[in-house]
Amino acid sequence: MQMTEGKKPYVIVVMIQMMYAGMFVVSKAAFDQGMNTFVFIFYRQAAASLLLLPLAILLERKNTRSMSWMLLLKLFFCAFIGNTFSLNLYNVSLKFTSATVASAASNSLPVITFFLALVTRMETVKLRSASGIGKIAGIALCVAGVMVLALYKGPSLNPVNHHHPFAGLRSSGGEATMTRGTWIRGTLLMVIANVTWAIWIVLQAAVLKEFPNKVLVTATQCVFCTLQTLVVALAAERDMARWKLRLDVSLLAVLYTGFVITGVSFYLQAWCIEKKGPVFLAMSNPLCFVVTIFCSSFFLGEIVHLGSVLGGIMLVGGLYCVLWAKSSEILTVDDGAAAPVQGQQQIIPTTSTSCTCTSEMVVEKKRQEPVMIHTDG
Repeated sequence: MQMTEGKKPYVIVVMIQMMYAGMFVVSKAAFDQGMNTFVFIFYRQAAASLLLLPLAILLERKNTRSMSWMLLLKLFFCAFIGNTFSLNLYNVSLKFTSATVASAASNSLPVITFFLALVTRMETVKLRSASGIGKIAGIALCVAGVMVLALYKGPSLNPVNHHHPFAGLRSSGGEATMTRGTWIRGTLLMVIANVTWAIWIVLQAAVLKEFPNKVLVTATQCVFCTLQTLVVALAAERDMARWKLRLDVSLLAVLYTGFVITGVSFYLQAWCIEKKGPVFLAMSNPLCFVVTIFCSSFFLGEIVHLGSVLGGIMLVGGLYCVLWAKSSEILTVDDGAAAPVQGQQQIIPTTSTSCTCTSEMVVEKKRQEPVMIHTDG
């Protein structure tokens, strides 16, 4: 039986969030096995470049001539902020915490981005309005959720499976021997990674206005990031034996994040946003959190603590408060118009992640033409 057009976006959005949950799990499994996080990012970005660069050359050969040296310099800086620095910081924090915490913390990205837009006066808050109160409540819940993730573990929850396919990969530095200080440091590093990612999103708005070609912008940043992460990885890991990829979960993680997340999920997110808008995709982010809790326990044997669940719920609450406030504002401004969101510019980061490159940015303009270029790869 053929799927109806109305059901497709809902099926696609579930697939996207399951892909990102898989990214958290396989990345964590690779790090538990002992793969160097900096080497992992280099291989991941190299795989993304191998996928996107030929596509960009094939489709956009004529447009490459219009890229100025100043634009290339801006893209180099954006690649460093949003990919090289943010992703390396994120993966180090993932090694120190858990896949569940990483998935939960990713829900703070839209709230952090909104706060930065507020500081740079791209957004405003009317404290006496319901939408203004919703925005402030969202920021407060986000901060509270991060504090709970970092400072409160609570009792552990029973795993859903006692035979874990990847549990034997865990090194001696696993969660069982993790100190409280390491957990707090990892959580805070994850928040900083999300902040730098949010800064990247804000910077992208200016770059896309100057050069609104998402294929070239994405491919160029991937190439720059590959070169940058190579330098970082060479400085961090000089034992070339640890650079060797074997037929194990490390290779699976590189291929999965480089091709499935960067390639398949990028296309699906662009399609989904074009059909239903950025808010629809952003509101599905908590699904990734739920799936990650299950998968990390089932496959990794990861101990899920009550604090991670409570902190995740607070972050999800903050996400929905901000999204509700934004939607309420748009409906109020365009009340009575034939098209409620036509001509309204939004900057809404969607999806979770990591890294890599998760969570994407959408700049919606007239006719709802989406531009999404953060590819988690």
